[in-house]
Amino acid sequence: MIKKSFICFAAFFLLLIFSETATAQELVWRPINPSFGGNPFNAEWLLTQAQVQDKLKEESSLNIYGRDPLTDFKESLNRQILSQISRQLVSNTFGEDGMTDGHYELGDFAIDITSTSGGINITIFDFTTGGETNIFVPYF
Repeated sequence: MIKKSFICFAAFFLLLIFSETATAQELVWRPINPSFGGNPFNAEWLLTQAQVQDKLKEESSLNIYGRDPLTDFKESLNRQILSQISRQLVSNTFGEDGMTDGHYELGDFAIDITSTSGGINITIFDFTTGGETNIFVPYF
């Protein structure tokens, strides 16, 4: 009996001496959300996941592209009118007749055209934003 316990003790002692040391790696936790220090490349993925899961979407009578057709028509009409005025301005400035002075209100814009001794001054006022643009076209 003493011999068996001595053998067990010796075996345990030898295992302790000749066993390799245990190794472990450091556990590092990194957040996913970039707001909390995570990888900034995860932001788009997180936003997409949130939008897919969003159950409170606004109901709208807009078309499939998310735009109002009447607003598009109004913007298109304003662009065409301004384009026509710019074409007329260039052709009249460099042509024979010249531009007629006046005040014009077209859609969301008020346009004042005045002739000076040095050229033509055009003032465009946008009613929607309150912005004003001044353009001076000199004579050559």
